[in-house]
Amino acid sequence: MKELEMNPYVIQIDKFVNSLGKLSRFFLSLEDRKPLFFEVEDWEATEDMKEKMWEQKMSLSREGCAVQLDAFAQMIQHSTHELNASIFEDVHLEKKLKTRFAKMGVKLLSTVFFVTEDGRYEIHVTVKTQKGQYVETKELAKVISKCVGRQMVPETKERVAVGNEYCTITYVEGPGFHTLQGVAKIGKGCECISGDNFSMLELPGGKQGIILSDGMGAGEIAHRESAMVVEILEELLEAGFPKETAFQMLNTALVIGREEVRFSTIDACIFDLYSGKCEIAKAGASTTFIKKGNQIEGISSTSLPLGVVAKLEIDQVEVELEDGDMVIMVTDGVMDALPVGEQDLLMKMIIEGIHSDNPKEVAHHVLEQVLACSGEIPMDDMTVLAVGIWSLEK
Repeated sequence: MKELEMNPYVIQIDKFVNSLGKLSRFFLSLEDRKPLFFEVEDWEATEDMKEKMWEQKMSLSREGCAVQLDAFAQMIQHSTHELNASIFEDVHLEKKLKTRFAKMGVKLLSTVFFVTEDGRYEIHVTVKTQKGQYVETKELAKVISKCVGRQMVPETKERVAVGNEYCTITYVEGPGFHTLQGVAKIGKGCECISGDNFSMLELPGGKQGIILSDGMGAGEIAHRESAMVVEILEELLEAGFPKETAFQMLNTALVIGREEVRFSTIDACIFDLYSGKCEIAKAGASTTFIKKGNQIEGISSTSLPLGVVAKLEIDQVEVELEDGDMVIMVTDGVMDALPVGEQDLLMKMIIEGIHSDNPKEVAHHVLEQVLACSGEIPMDDMTVLAVGIWSLEK
């Protein structure tokens, strides 16, 4: 079936399947690297010990499968709620769009109208140009906006123009906020390679995500570990998985897919660009700081990192952000460089002393001040991420 003939939610479910496949292949690659008990040359355990080891391994695998099934059930439930977003017909509106598009030399084949649980419109139009010219999707957005009486924009990463072949374009209501990000980082001992990795991504539903991961230790191994965690988590979140399900699925693969214990922290901020709300989720991550004018709030975590226990518990907080607020995320190398027992207080003082609203300048100022306080070469990888949010309704 061609993509233009597919229901947009079928396409989203295909993304679910693809991301599950990637997670599965990663899981199998970990299995391939593990030695079997009887392949270890120095193995001198008794038959009874071997049997107990196998029983323990089987028990862990069964537990992991159970957790994965539970996560899969949650994902299906989430998908059902998404599919429950009302699909409605509006013959009058469709005729109106056809007439307006025709005047622009654009032929409208079909439309699908959605209204989400939050009351926001989403419109999918399948169109092509009639005379071989190209029409910008932003120009079509202006027409759609006038017809529906709402500010509609092409979805992020949508194509720039429509040509002489049918294609399906998704239009959503324009967000009320936008963000800017800045990062500053340095490796342990001033090395170029860092065990910290991060990603900034566009998510379904008008959201943006920031992921920061700190791999166990430092150097090349820690770098590969955290990079893999960020890549897989990014794949799951972009496919539409709830963050809780994505965290748990990745954690289970890490726990039962290897013999040695290697963990990675996860610090995630999900920004809703319609409401200005920010969901913060942590697994073993350091304190996140919220700057609201001269007020600094710290959000800490007591949860374990990914890859330690089969059933992951994550700390979650939702905060209301306003125009000009800033979120500052750091890895443990930043906090550990400050005197024990005074880290949060000193970090708040450092942030309070910043007079810039440029996220890049904020991130670099924080890192520079922490390095100045420690007065020595970094003893661990250090990363600072700053994200500012501003209203578009000025």
